[in-house]
Amino acid sequence: MARTIWGLHMAEIDAEAPIEGGFIGIGWAEMGDLSQLSGTREAFKARFAEVYPSVKPGAMPVQAGVLFRFVHEMSTDDVVIYPSKPDRMVNLGVVESAYAFEPAADPIYPHRRSVKWVRSVPRADFSQSALHEIGAVVTLFQVTTHAEEFLAALEGKSTLAQDVDDATADEVSTQVAESAEDFIIKRLKARLSPYEFEKFVAHLLTCMGYHARVTQRSADGGIDVIAHRDELGFEPPIIKVQCKQTLDQIGRPAVQQLHGAIEHGEHGLFMTLGSYSADARTYERSKPNLRLIDSNDLIALIYGHYDSFDPSYKVLLPLRKTYTPSPSD
Repeated sequence: MARTIWGLHMAEIDAEAPIEGGFIGIGWAEMGDLSQLSGTREAFKARFAEVYPSVKPGAMPVQAGVLFRFVHEMSTDDVVIYPSKPDRMVNLGVVESAYAFEPAADPIYPHRRSVKWVRSVPRADFSQSALHEIGAVVTLFQVTTHAEEFLAALEGKSTLAQDVDDATADEVSTQVAESAEDFIIKRLKARLSPYEFEKFVAHLLTCMGYHARVTQRSADGGIDVIAHRDELGFEPPIIKVQCKQTLDQIGRPAVQQLHGAIEHGEHGLFMTLGSYSADARTYERSKPNLRLIDSNDLIALIYGHYDSFDPSYKVLLPLRKTYTPSPSD
């Protein structure tokens, strides 16, 4: 029977403490002794909702599920992987005890299990895809795809990880880029109302050197933002912008509607968090005064003008420049 392998993140603890103390732990101290709850996911979710009522409904089952798995699905003799960022080590051990609630030991990580740590292996000894698997954002998760690689490391054998070639570098770079892009789009979708998204688009255009203003919501005629180069808006061209805070695909009819509101000498700009249909793109190519901006275009504009953003928008989208691997070609 294959051994269950768990990955666990303990970011808010002294990195050496679990190794020296022979344990793993998770937070949510206010939940109290989890062994007193009925052994069902529903009981854990109900208790979590009672203790943390401000947590969003979508996140509640995920976080309650972490606690349930730690208590009821993890077993003695299971393998546990604890990546330690400060020393860039991957610590591997075996669970030795049942769940225990020990708030006196650590008020931040009171839910605990004893672990016999077997080996600490440098991150560089693992394949990049294996490291990506244990980089999950969830506190506790099962490791399945690269189980054999981690079990080999536990036993002191070669992980058989491949060298970091150009293809691997390209994979890492793509993963980092996609994660950042997903984060940006999710923030703009979840943290802003449709009207606030229009204000964000106006601010982005301002950072690009335009004078931009959001139209009156009651009678905008489908036009959400007006932009122009001169301060008073007398010099052509005037740019009429429609904003759609949707992840769905925009079709040709919506694009045609925008173009119908553009007068002679004006330009139309459609901004969305989603994408456009092939028919909409064909229509765009036939209209030289029309431009469609999808999620990828929007992200590129954000990256290009982020330094000019107002601090409030930098709080909304907290980004920092970093280096990522790139193929040698």
